[in-house]
Amino acid sequence: MASREPNPEPSGASPVFFGRNSYREHLRIGEILRKETVGGVLLLIATVAALIWANSPASEGYFALRDFTFGYEPWHLELSVGAWAADGLLAIFFFLVGLELKKEFVAGDLRQLSKAIVPVAAAFGGVVIPALIYVGVNVFAGSDGLRGWAIPTATDIAFALAVLAVISSHLPTALRIFLLTLAVVDDLIAITIIAFFYSEDVNLAMLGLMLIPLAAFALLVQREPRFFGARRWPFWVILAPLAVAAWILMHASGVHATVAGVLLGFTVPVLRRAADGKPLPPNEDKPGLAEIFEHRFRPISTGLAVPVFAFFSAGVAIGGFEGLSRALMDPVALGIMAALVIGKPIGVLLTTWVLTSVTKATLDQSVKWVDLTGIGLLAGIGFTVSLLVNDLSFEVGSAHNDNAKVAILAASVLAAVLASILLTIRNRYYAELEKAERVDADDNGIPDVFEGKDNPRG
Repeated sequence: MASREPNPEPSGASPVFFGRNSYREHLRIGEILRKETVGGVLLLIATVAALIWANSPASEGYFALRDFTFGYEPWHLELSVGAWAADGLLAIFFFLVGLELKKEFVAGDLRQLSKAIVPVAAAFGGVVIPALIYVGVNVFAGSDGLRGWAIPTATDIAFALAVLAVISSHLPTALRIFLLTLAVVDDLIAITIIAFFYSEDVNLAMLGLMLIPLAAFALLVQREPRFFGARRWPFWVILAPLAVAAWILMHASGVHATVAGVLLGFTVPVLRRAADGKPLPPNEDKPGLAEIFEHRFRPISTGLAVPVFAFFSAGVAIGGFEGLSRALMDPVALGIMAALVIGKPIGVLLTTWVLTSVTKATLDQSVKWVDLTGIGLLAGIGFTVSLLVNDLSFEVGSAHNDNAKVAILAASVLAAVLASILLTIRNRYYAELEKAERVDADDNGIPDVFEGKDNPRG
């Protein structure tokens, strides 16, 4: 096979998308995929358990538990168990979304515009096209379900990455980063949509008060070496109450409380800082505070927050085959399924094709359009955030709400199956190529292809 240098083309050459990433990024993405596999399995177990209980003779117990309310009303915190899971536990998930997105653009390979532009643009395409398809289906059918237009806009990170990790461990790292970034940006767009389109009776006073603990949190994490160094206060003693205060005030303001999680994540510094507050180089061995927080909170998110939310959100009484058929004939359900299974891959592929046409760029020789089709199908696994937006769009327990849940589950399974079939075939192809990539002639612990030597995918 012909050799090809993985380095960027010389000045004046056409840009190349999906080029090889750094070895450090390759290892980091592999670690994330392994962790998300566990999260995806737990999410699946929670969903299946909820569906079994909700359709069993003891279903009344499930719905009674989901709708049981507790809390402190003067602070607008008398919520059902399901609402506590959606508003409270998912804030941890979105805190990690904020951390991951900031880390990618500050210290990851996506700080380079040439590597960031494609997944970010594809994420927007994967939001706009599904929303348009959903609206088109419901307008054509004369449905009153237009409020659910944002349900199919998000990609479930845990499910999508878990499927990718299980069936396609040999895909180029650039494609894995593409899916990870696309899913994270999707969720960021979704939370922005929630903040602007699903917030009602916004209390500006409470929103203004929320800025006080948020600013204090930001100040302390930026001065982390002075406040949380050796033999000083552990970070959770001071930061945790500030984070909770920001969440409470955000919830009381009428803006969905999970938005607070993203904002808090954005404040955490990615680069290590010295005692004088100056940032240290990103290639230091010791991780920055964002990476430390990610390691500490990801198990809580993937092992507790997201599965518990899925358990209380995914439970729907289907009513057998007849009930399933009736649910899927609802224009809301049809719109969601068409948007996720068809709209997502179209949005991802169309946006990428437009970018390559406008910029006269080409795909890296190691990546084919069929690979992007598989990634686009994986992006159609819209579960966690789709269920959240569904509960904000339609009253919990209403016909549209239940039918949308069925459609979200069915579309996610269908997208996962189609992606699995396609990417499994591609995985065999890349497995053969990977054997040649493991060569480390100079025995320095880094495969030669990551040093610009003998790239077998050229």
